[in-house]
Amino acid sequence: MSTRSPSRLIVPRTAVLAPLVSLVVTATVLTGCTEDSPTGIELGQVTRATVTEVVEAPATVTARASAIVSAPSAGTVVSLAVREGQVVAAGQVLLTIDSPGARQALAQAEGADAEAASAGGVTIPRADLSVVSDAGRRAAEAIDQARQAAEALPEGQVRAAALARVESARAEHEAARRAASQAVRQLNAGLSSLSRLASSLARAQRAQTRAAVTAAQAAVDSLTVRSPIAGTVIFGGSPAAAGAAASGSELSSALDQVPPDLLSQLGSAGPLLSGGGAGGTATVADLAVGTPVTAGATLLTVTDVSELGLTASVDETDVVLVRPQVPAEIELDALPGMRYPAAVRSVDLQPTASARGGVTYQVRLRLDPAGPSRTGLRPGMSAVARLHVRTADQAVSVPASAVFRDERGDAVWRVTDGIARRVPVRLGAQGADRVEITDGVTVGDQVIVRGADRVSDGQRVQA
Repeated sequence: MSTRSPSRLIVPRTAVLAPLVSLVVTATVLTGCTEDSPTGIELGQVTRATVTEVVEAPATVTARASAIVSAPSAGTVVSLAVREGQVVAAGQVLLTIDSPGARQALAQAEGADAEAASAGGVTIPRADLSVVSDAGRRAAEAIDQARQAAEALPEGQVRAAALARVESARAEHEAARRAASQAVRQLNAGLSSLSRLASSLARAQRAQTRAAVTAAQAAVDSLTVRSPIAGTVIFGGSPAAAGAAASGSELSSALDQVPPDLLSQLGSAGPLLSGGGAGGTATVADLAVGTPVTAGATLLTVTDVSELGLTASVDETDVVLVRPQVPAEIELDALPGMRYPAAVRSVDLQPTASARGGVTYQVRLRLDPAGPSRTGLRPGMSAVARLHVRTADQAVSVPASAVFRDERGDAVWRVTDGIARRVPVRLGAQGADRVEITDGVTVGDQVIVRGADRVSDGQRVQA
């Protein structure tokens, strides 16, 4: 047979279902051989049996959920509401931090918002069109007076010339008045647009200052640290913690609305609001009242062990056979002899680099609550998962040793009338002791089950 993947272990169920399996008739030698000179070649029959194919993979016990709780701001622990090992509910207060910097940031943000609110809307004065109207009226009166004076002249060329000049002046004045009025209207329209733009900028500035106040208030509120999930409290970090830092999620959401330039205008408040500060990845070793903390430092871990599961690393050559609801059997290194039933919950789509080369895929399993007591199981324990990927009930099968592979594919030696013939076969479920044959042989056929490498096509074999 072909060499199997290192991650695959075949476990037969024929031992459990022995009454369903026909006894294999063996023993025979090549013609001319005697019991004193055995050839090592044995014959058996094709029978029906239940065959289970199993994929074996290393696994790790995992908790239902785990969350790291970090310090939202730099400060000092002023109250500690839980003890190590205590079971807490989601939302329960864990501790309180006093942070003068966070409170100063809130005061500065509120001051900036009040200043923006007091500025109100922006109004730019409009040009007074009445000035143009008054000047036009006075000019019109002067022209009327000039016309009256011209009309008082005696009839003749002098009077006609005077009246012509008056009418020309009236026409020029009217054109100038219309041009002046149009210019004033255009100026006022431009000033109105500029006023609207300035008001929009003022409203945008107010929205930014309000967002800064919201972020600063969230920072102050987060100084009362609450548990993100229900579980057991462990001070400091936990290697098995799967969750990200839980504190400050509301603050981060609010900060998304605050422009960086506005944060910089808040002076020392800016780094506090944006989560800056040294020690962001540090862990507080001795958490107690009076302990100083830095922003982002790990304070404690909350782990929910109400439901334990497993994560198994399945080789890429076997993962195609794994699907949700596939049954499995779990054996833990720390509890030898114990077997825990489980089932596949999900299979990752993205691969993980394997230490042996190639890739593996993470398969998540849930333990059967009806199985043995899980007392003693802890997150992080090493285990072996045996996934029953294929089961063929009462399948046409042969002993695994009967199947061989050559350049033409999988085959068996079928013996008919004492002559061995190579017969190509199609394999189904592949167990450790028996292999399902979906095409090529039928129940009752005789096949060579040992010494297949000593047989050639057409060779005579005596049963």
